[in-house]
Amino acid sequence: MEFSVKSGNPEKQRSACVVVGVFEPRRLSQSAEQIDKASDGYLSNLIRRGDIEGKLGQSLLLYNVPGTLCDRVLLVGCGRERELSPDKYATIIATATRALNEGGTMEAVFYLTDINIKGQDSPWKVSQLILTVEDTLYQFDQLKSEKDEFRRPLRKIIISIPSRRELAECEEALKSAQAIALGVSTAKDLGNLPGNICTPTYLAKTALQLAKEHEALSTSILEEADMEELGMGSLLSVSRGSREPAKLIVMEYKGAENNDNPIVLVGKGLTFDAGGISIKPSAGMDEMKYDMCGGASVIGTLQACAELQLPLSVVGVVPSSENLPDGDANKPGDVVTSMSGQTIEILNTDAEGRLILCDALTYCERFEPSAVIDMATLTGACIVALGHHAQALLSNHNPLTHELLNAGKQIHDRAWELPLWDDYQSQLDSNFADMANIGGKGAGTITAACFLSRYTKKFKWAHLDIAGTAWKSGKEKGATGRPVPLLMQFLMNRVQ
Repeated sequence: MEFSVKSGNPEKQRSACVVVGVFEPRRLSQSAEQIDKASDGYLSNLIRRGDIEGKLGQSLLLYNVPGTLCDRVLLVGCGRERELSPDKYATIIATATRALNEGGTMEAVFYLTDINIKGQDSPWKVSQLILTVEDTLYQFDQLKSEKDEFRRPLRKIIISIPSRRELAECEEALKSAQAIALGVSTAKDLGNLPGNICTPTYLAKTALQLAKEHEALSTSILEEADMEELGMGSLLSVSRGSREPAKLIVMEYKGAENNDNPIVLVGKGLTFDAGGISIKPSAGMDEMKYDMCGGASVIGTLQACAELQLPLSVVGVVPSSENLPDGDANKPGDVVTSMSGQTIEILNTDAEGRLILCDALTYCERFEPSAVIDMATLTGACIVALGHHAQALLSNHNPLTHELLNAGKQIHDRAWELPLWDDYQSQLDSNFADMANIGGKGAGTITAACFLSRYTKKFKWAHLDIAGTAWKSGKEKGATGRPVPLLMQFLMNRVQ
């Protein structure tokens, strides 16, 4: 999709379509009023007749509107103006995008930045418009023999902004949003690929290919022999049940002149999780291909950093494996030794994500990081606690927590903090090892983070449990690419 920003009157745009808003009940937005004036009341006559009420999700495509230079005008329902929110703004953009794409309009000028969203400026609206358009038009059809193709798909969008004074900062927002959208798309593609294609080796090859495409990005892959030498007994215990070899993917983006103390992102890369010996129920197990969405988000974020040429040093670490039942797989009651030297009693082999993450977190010490953020589809308990709207956030450093929470609010990829109190640590007590890998029924998301916290004593660390946000089920089944937007906003804020 080609995006650009400009400032100008809607009635003077020579375009295939101009997109303007209508509020409920039957009230024109500022740009729609300009067209209405130029057309001698053409729009107000239509809405007075009830052709469109202005309800959220409505749209009406008009041809040959008098007094305009465009071929069409698309009216989009915006709901009640005083009730507008970031979620509703996204609905407005998505409604317009679908109407244009399905209606054969190949280019359009969007006059939807004149909609007032409380606390949000024009650059935010430009950024959200681009992210929403790309999300709406995203399709994963690589594996279909017959693809759903529109005869005249939407290819070009010009975003109108109210004032020329905002042009420079809106162009910056456009550039950032396009880079983020690319990273989100990569994370979605990797997540949506089936486990027989997207193996640990496939993830590694993807990371290597991205390094070839970007000069500031380098990728190295640790094989099982390398991990054995480092003493990663916890990570390797998970891969023993699979014929696919484990990989530890390390991506280094050097965008700053001073490469010391990078921010390190760690993502769980379980390319398929059957649960191991503690096998999962068969219903919905196909969705366990999404257990690598944390790793996919790290890869997508590093790609976005390189695309944007962010002046920052960022390292991505993705421990990747499968978790399958086999004669050599972990058994409940086994004790393994992690890279840190701490021993772990495996009470449930389906709590494997923390077993690969803990060795990856210990590996991060060598980078002397300024901060480490891990993300993982780690616990079903997170979905019970927060549903599918917010990712859980737990951290050992309050300022880092606030940075991430604020970044999530800014870009509308939100997180919610859960406590990481010492009170919960005793749930991981074991009679036979330094700790157990599960903490019982209560507070599952918190005890999983407590487990990881034992490997993060030497740096500032935050954990994002994305089990409820990384993909959607049902009719809209597919990866979401979250939390790439949150991570990129966090990183961009560090530059400012």
